[in-house]
Amino acid sequence: MESRTQDIARQSIIIASATFMLIAAAVGSGAFGGTSVSELQDGALSAQGSYLAPAGPAFSIWSLIYLGLIAYTVWQALPPQRADERQRAVGGWIAASMILNGLWLVTAQFLSLPLTVLVIALLLATLARVIVILGRSRARTWPERIVVDGANGLHFGWVTIATVANTTAWFTQIAPAAWADQAEIWAVAVLAVVLVIGVASALVTRRIAPALATAWGLGWLAVGRLTGEPESTVTAIAAIIVAIVLIAAGVWGVLRRPRADIAL
Repeated sequence: MESRTQDIARQSIIIASATFMLIAAAVGSGAFGGTSVSELQDGALSAQGSYLAPAGPAFSIWSLIYLGLIAYTVWQALPPQRADERQRAVGGWIAASMILNGLWLVTAQFLSLPLTVLVIALLLATLARVIVILGRSRARTWPERIVVDGANGLHFGWVTIATVANTTAWFTQIAPAAWADQAEIWAVAVLAVVLVIGVASALVTRRIAPALATAWGLGWLAVGRLTGEPESTVTAIAAIIVAIVLIAAGVWGVLRRPRADIAL
Protein backbone atom coordinates (compact mmCIF):
# COMPACT_ATOMS: atom_id res chain seq x y z
CA MET A 1 0.00 0.00 0.00
CA GLU A 2 2.86 2.38 0.84
CA SER A 3 4.54 1.72 -2.52
CA ARG A 4 1.26 2.32 -4.35
CA THR A 5 0.81 5.63 -2.54
CA GLN A 6 4.36 6.69 -3.43
CA ASP A 7 3.85 5.72 -7.06
CA ILE A 8 0.63 7.71 -7.33
CA ALA A 9 2.37 10.65 -5.65
CA ARG A 10 5.21 10.44 -8.19
CA GLN A 11 2.78 10.39 -11.10
CA SER A 12 0.86 13.34 -9.64
CA ILE A 13 4.04 15.36 -9.07
CA ILE A 14 5.07 14.84 -12.69
CA ILE A 15 1.66 16.02 -13.89
CA ALA A 16 1.90 19.09 -11.63
CA SER A 17 5.44 19.80 -12.86
CA ALA A 18 4.38 19.60 -16.49
CA THR A 19 1.46 21.93 -15.79
CA PHE A 20 3.80 24.44 -14.12
CA MET A 21 6.21 24.20 -17.06
CA LEU A 22 3.49 24.97 -19.60
CA ILE A 23 2.03 27.85 -17.60
CA ALA A 24 5.50 29.28 -16.98
CA ALA A 25 6.31 28.92 -20.67
CA ALA A 26 3.20 30.90 -21.59
CA VAL A 27 3.93 33.61 -19.01
CA GLY A 28 7.68 33.73 -19.62
CA SER A 29 7.38 33.91 -23.40
CA GLY A 30 5.04 36.89 -23.19
CA ALA A 31 1.96 35.03 -24.40
CA PHE A 32 -0.18 36.94 -21.88
CA GLY A 33 1.11 40.33 -22.90
CA GLY A 34 4.58 40.35 -21.39
CA THR A 35 7.90 40.86 -23.14
CA SER A 36 9.04 38.23 -25.64
CA VAL A 37 12.16 36.24 -24.79
CA SER A 38 14.20 37.86 -27.57
CA GLU A 39 13.62 41.27 -25.98
CA LEU A 40 14.32 40.26 -22.39
CA GLN A 41 17.44 41.28 -20.47
CA ASP A 42 18.12 44.18 -22.88
CA GLY A 43 18.17 41.79 -25.82
CA ALA A 44 20.93 39.61 -24.38
CA LEU A 45 18.90 36.46 -25.08
CA SER A 46 18.09 37.32 -28.69
CA ALA A 47 19.64 35.79 -31.80
CA GLN A 48 22.00 38.77 -31.89
CA GLY A 49 22.94 38.55 -28.22
CA SER A 50 26.31 36.85 -28.74
CA TYR A 51 28.47 34.98 -31.23
CA LEU A 52 27.04 31.68 -29.96
CA ALA A 53 23.34 32.56 -30.15
CA PRO A 54 21.34 30.40 -32.63
CA ALA A 55 19.12 32.13 -35.18
CA GLY A 56 15.46 32.53 -34.26
CA PRO A 57 14.04 29.46 -36.08
CA ALA A 58 16.21 27.20 -33.93
CA PHE A 59 13.89 27.75 -31.00
CA SER A 60 11.03 26.02 -32.81
CA ILE A 61 12.50 22.81 -31.40
CA TRP A 62 10.82 23.73 -28.12
CA SER A 63 7.48 22.79 -29.68
CA LEU A 64 8.76 19.26 -30.29
CA ILE A 65 10.32 19.03 -26.83
CA TYR A 66 7.15 20.25 -25.11
CA LEU A 67 5.04 17.86 -27.18
CA GLY A 68 7.33 15.00 -26.14
CA LEU A 69 7.22 15.97 -22.47
CA ILE A 70 3.42 16.26 -22.55
CA ALA A 71 3.23 12.81 -24.16
CA TYR A 72 5.57 11.49 -21.48
CA THR A 73 3.42 13.01 -18.74
CA VAL A 74 0.31 11.28 -20.09
CA TRP A 75 2.15 7.99 -20.70
CA GLN A 76 3.71 7.79 -17.23
CA ALA A 77 0.33 8.48 -15.61
CA LEU A 78 -1.18 5.32 -17.07
CA PRO A 79 -1.67 2.39 -14.63
CA PRO A 80 0.91 0.07 -16.32
CA GLN A 81 3.67 2.60 -15.55
CA ARG A 82 2.65 3.12 -11.93
CA ALA A 83 4.97 0.49 -10.46
CA ASP A 84 7.55 0.51 -13.25
CA GLU A 85 11.04 0.46 -11.72
CA ARG A 86 12.51 2.60 -14.46
CA GLN A 87 9.92 5.31 -13.83
CA ARG A 88 10.44 5.07 -10.10
CA ALA A 89 14.13 5.81 -10.66
CA VAL A 90 13.83 8.62 -13.19
CA GLY A 91 10.39 10.20 -12.64
CA GLY A 92 11.42 12.61 -9.91
CA TRP A 93 14.38 13.88 -11.94
CA ILE A 94 12.22 14.45 -15.01
CA ALA A 95 9.76 16.36 -12.84
CA ALA A 96 12.64 18.51 -11.55
CA SER A 97 13.77 19.18 -15.13
CA MET A 98 10.30 20.41 -16.10
CA ILE A 99 10.15 22.68 -13.07
CA LEU A 100 13.57 24.15 -13.89
CA ASN A 101 12.52 24.52 -17.52
CA GLY A 102 9.58 26.69 -16.52
CA LEU A 103 11.58 28.47 -13.85
CA TRP A 104 14.15 29.59 -16.41
CA LEU A 105 11.50 31.47 -18.40
CA VAL A 106 10.12 33.09 -15.26
CA THR A 107 13.65 34.06 -14.22
CA ALA A 108 14.39 35.53 -17.64
CA GLN A 109 11.13 37.49 -17.59
CA PHE A 110 11.26 38.88 -14.06
CA LEU A 111 14.76 38.47 -12.59
CA SER A 112 18.37 38.85 -13.77
CA LEU A 113 20.60 37.44 -16.50
CA PRO A 114 23.10 35.84 -14.06
CA LEU A 115 20.23 33.96 -12.40
CA THR A 116 19.15 32.58 -15.78
CA VAL A 117 22.64 31.13 -16.15
CA LEU A 118 22.36 29.50 -12.73
CA VAL A 119 18.93 28.03 -13.51
CA ILE A 120 19.91 26.67 -16.93
CA ALA A 121 23.09 25.15 -15.48
CA LEU A 122 20.96 23.35 -12.89
CA LEU A 123 18.59 22.25 -15.66
CA LEU A 124 21.48 20.86 -17.70
CA ALA A 125 22.86 18.97 -14.70
CA THR A 126 19.41 17.55 -13.94
CA LEU A 127 18.91 16.39 -17.52
CA ALA A 128 22.37 14.81 -17.52
CA ARG A 129 21.25 12.86 -14.45
CA VAL A 130 18.09 11.79 -16.31
CA ILE A 131 20.16 10.48 -19.22
CA VAL A 132 22.49 8.59 -16.88
CA ILE A 133 19.57 6.91 -15.10
CA LEU A 134 17.86 6.01 -18.38
CA GLY A 135 21.11 4.43 -19.52
CA ARG A 136 21.04 1.93 -16.67
CA SER A 137 18.13 0.02 -18.18
CA ARG A 138 16.55 -0.16 -21.61
CA ALA A 139 13.11 0.87 -22.74
CA ARG A 140 10.82 -2.10 -23.24
CA THR A 141 8.62 -0.66 -26.00
CA TRP A 142 8.91 1.85 -28.83
CA PRO A 143 6.42 4.25 -27.21
CA GLU A 144 8.67 4.31 -24.14
CA ARG A 145 11.73 4.89 -26.31
CA ILE A 146 10.03 7.86 -27.97
CA VAL A 147 8.31 9.62 -25.05
CA VAL A 148 10.90 8.82 -22.36
CA ASP A 149 14.30 8.38 -24.00
CA GLY A 150 13.59 10.46 -27.09
CA ALA A 151 11.86 13.43 -25.48
CA ASN A 152 14.36 13.72 -22.64
CA GLY A 153 17.27 13.16 -25.01
CA LEU A 154 16.12 16.08 -27.17
CA HIS A 155 15.63 18.19 -24.06
CA PHE A 156 19.15 17.40 -22.87
CA GLY A 157 20.75 18.02 -26.27
CA TRP A 158 19.01 21.34 -26.82
CA VAL A 159 19.68 22.61 -23.30
CA THR A 160 23.36 21.80 -23.86
CA ILE A 161 23.64 24.38 -26.64
CA ALA A 162 21.16 26.71 -24.90
CA THR A 163 23.41 26.75 -21.82
CA VAL A 164 26.34 27.75 -23.99
CA ALA A 165 24.31 30.54 -25.61
CA ASN A 166 22.90 31.75 -22.29
CA THR A 167 26.29 31.81 -20.56
CA THR A 168 27.95 33.50 -23.52
CA ALA A 169 25.21 36.14 -23.57
CA TRP A 170 25.97 36.92 -19.93
CA PHE A 171 29.73 37.08 -20.52
CA THR A 172 29.12 39.35 -23.52
CA GLN A 173 27.26 41.76 -21.23
CA ILE A 174 29.95 41.89 -18.54
CA ALA A 175 33.19 41.42 -20.52
CA PRO A 176 35.45 44.44 -21.04
CA ALA A 177 35.12 46.10 -24.44
CA ALA A 178 38.76 45.24 -25.15
CA TRP A 179 37.81 41.56 -25.33
CA ALA A 180 35.70 42.15 -28.43
CA ASP A 181 38.71 41.67 -30.70
CA GLN A 182 39.13 38.10 -29.42
CA ALA A 183 35.41 37.23 -29.54
CA GLU A 184 35.77 34.84 -32.48
CA ILE A 185 38.68 33.04 -30.82
CA TRP A 186 36.64 32.53 -27.64
CA ALA A 187 33.63 31.39 -29.66
CA VAL A 188 35.64 28.73 -31.49
CA ALA A 189 37.25 27.64 -28.21
CA VAL A 190 33.84 27.16 -26.61
CA LEU A 191 32.63 25.21 -29.64
CA ALA A 192 35.68 22.96 -29.27
CA VAL A 193 34.60 22.23 -25.70
CA VAL A 194 31.06 21.49 -26.93
CA LEU A 195 32.58 19.09 -29.46
CA VAL A 196 34.56 17.17 -26.85
CA ILE A 197 31.67 16.95 -24.39
CA GLY A 198 29.11 16.12 -27.09
CA VAL A 199 31.18 13.35 -28.67
CA ALA A 200 32.00 11.86 -25.28
CA SER A 201 28.32 11.95 -24.33
CA ALA A 202 27.23 10.35 -27.62
CA LEU A 203 29.76 7.54 -27.35
CA VAL A 204 29.10 6.86 -23.67
CA THR A 205 25.29 7.05 -23.75
CA ARG A 206 25.00 5.65 -27.29
CA ARG A 207 22.01 7.87 -28.00
CA ILE A 208 21.16 9.88 -31.10
CA ALA A 209 18.52 12.34 -29.79
CA PRO A 210 20.91 14.55 -27.72
CA ALA A 211 23.34 14.82 -30.63
CA LEU A 212 20.54 15.72 -33.06
CA ALA A 213 19.18 18.46 -30.81
CA THR A 214 22.61 19.97 -30.17
CA ALA A 215 23.46 19.78 -33.89
CA TRP A 216 20.15 21.50 -34.69
CA GLY A 217 21.14 24.41 -32.45
CA LEU A 218 24.64 24.54 -33.92
CA GLY A 219 23.25 24.57 -37.45
CA TRP A 220 21.09 27.58 -36.70
CA LEU A 221 23.99 29.19 -34.84
CA ALA A 222 25.90 28.97 -38.12
CA VAL A 223 22.97 30.51 -40.00
CA GLY A 224 22.86 33.35 -37.48
CA ARG A 225 26.55 34.13 -37.89
CA LEU A 226 26.37 34.01 -41.68
CA THR A 227 23.19 36.03 -42.17
CA GLY A 228 22.82 38.19 -39.07
CA GLU A 229 24.71 40.13 -36.44
CA PRO A 230 27.26 39.63 -35.06
CA GLU A 231 28.56 38.22 -38.34
CA SER A 232 31.35 35.64 -38.12
CA THR A 233 32.18 33.19 -40.89
CA VAL A 234 34.83 31.54 -38.73
CA THR A 235 32.33 30.80 -35.95
CA ALA A 236 29.76 29.54 -38.48
CA ILE A 237 32.22 27.10 -40.07
CA ALA A 238 33.32 25.84 -36.66
CA ALA A 239 29.66 25.31 -35.64
CA ILE A 240 28.92 23.34 -38.83
CA ILE A 241 31.95 21.10 -38.30
CA VAL A 242 30.99 20.42 -34.68
CA ALA A 243 27.38 19.65 -35.69
CA ILE A 244 28.48 17.13 -38.34
CA VAL A 245 30.89 15.40 -35.98
CA LEU A 246 28.25 15.21 -33.23
CA ILE A 247 25.73 13.57 -35.54
CA ALA A 248 28.35 11.10 -36.72
CA ALA A 249 29.27 10.30 -33.11
CA GLY A 250 25.60 9.86 -32.22
CA VAL A 251 25.01 7.47 -35.13
CA TRP A 252 28.16 5.52 -34.29
CA GLY A 253 27.09 5.27 -30.66
CA VAL A 254 23.67 3.89 -31.62
CA LEU A 255 25.21 1.39 -34.05
CA ARG A 256 27.39 0.06 -31.25
CA ARG A 257 24.31 -0.97 -29.27
CA PRO A 258 22.85 -4.48 -29.58
CA ARG A 259 19.93 -4.41 -32.02
CA ALA A 260 17.45 -5.24 -29.26
CA ASP A 261 18.73 -2.32 -27.21
CA ILE A 262 18.43 0.54 -29.72
CA ALA A 263 17.85 3.80 -27.87
CA LEU A 264 17.01 7.34 -28.87
